[in-house]
Amino acid sequence: MSKALDEKLISLQKRIGYTFKNANLLERAMTHSSYANENRADGVLDNERLEFLGDSVLGMNTALHLFKKYPDEPEGELTKMRSSLVCTGSLAERAKAINLGDMLRLGHGEESGGGRNRASILADAFEALIGAIYLDSGEESARKFIKKFVFEAEKGGEWSVTDYKTTLQEIVQKNRGEKLSYKMLESNGPDHERSFTVQVLINSNPIGEGYGHSKKEAEQMAAREALKLMGME
Repeated sequence: MSKALDEKLISLQKRIGYTFKNANLLERAMTHSSYANENRADGVLDNERLEFLGDSVLGMNTALHLFKKYPDEPEGELTKMRSSLVCTGSLAERAKAINLGDMLRLGHGEESGGGRNRASILADAFEALIGAIYLDSGEESARKFIKKFVFEAEKGGEWSVTDYKTTLQEIVQKNRGEKLSYKMLESNGPDHERSFTVQVLINSNPIGEGYGHSKKEAEQMAAREALKLMGME
């Protein structure tokens, strides 16, 4: 680890109020796949596995937080709240609040292409940081971080729920001749616990998939996935 990187990571730990026992976990959490690919010969690992873990830890803690805080809200409203709280845009803002962009190790292409400010990269690094904290100290430390740096994003119970379908439709309409459609892939479970998997397509070309407990929710999640892949969320 270079001295400059070490100083940056020390600064980050002070900002978040958590000191890693294993600093290699933090370094890996800040390593984008583009950098790892350029330095694969040196054994550099990217943050994607940590992101996968952090996403799960964040999802569980968010669901539990909302379940306890809003005991009278139906499942559909809780789902909207969760989507708003942990969407790419929200997590990117949380990452910016702790200056995560400056901590990232990016490949030359991502660096020159403005990767430090790209919402998807920032959100992924934020989730990877949660995963790293979880592996370093366990669930309680991860929960404290999430409570401080995610749940404080709530503003008096007001939620800005993004209509991903409308956003995607507006983008597609700008290009003449392109047609947006949704295709049901799967429908499982009894009527009272039905789940749906939907695919969104542009001119018959799949651009995203989504899962939900209603067709509308699954379509929203499919549109969200498409926006994320397009770098628009």
